[in-house]
Amino acid sequence: MAIQVGDKAPDFELKDNHGRAVKLSDFRGEKNVVLLFYPFAFTGVCTGELCALRDNLPTFVNDDTQLLAVSNDSIHTLRVFGEQEGLEYPLLSDFWPHGEVSRAYGVFDEDKGCAVRGTFIVDKEGVVRWTVLNALPDARDLNEYVAALGAL
Repeated sequence: MAIQVGDKAPDFELKDNHGRAVKLSDFRGEKNVVLLFYPFAFTGVCTGELCALRDNLPTFVNDDTQLLAVSNDSIHTLRVFGEQEGLEYPLLSDFWPHGEVSRAYGVFDEDKGCAVRGTFIVDKEGVVRWTVLNALPDARDLNEYVAALGAL
């Protein structure tokens, strides 16, 4: 079952596409976090979603907000993907233990071996304030994120 609005967001530490450790709790008291899980780098819908975020980056990476995108790909795959698509926000690898963070948030598809499209907006106190889950083939609506962030 996915994490719900009002739940404390499970803390985690994952490596980004440059091998740096990123901890969710490092943003506590500082920034709201848009935590976006996606199935795989280099796939059509995922690339489209992540590039749309790139094209609207000031909305999602600023003094009040940090975007963190999580997949079950390796950091090496994410490094090439980020460079190829010009993604200048952290791409976090939930590769090993495979899907551990995705499972903690309730968005890991055991049959497919990857995360579904789950998004969680976590406030500065570490509480989930908004969430949406989409099936693997269904892209998310960026305008919903913007409205949810505006409501914080």
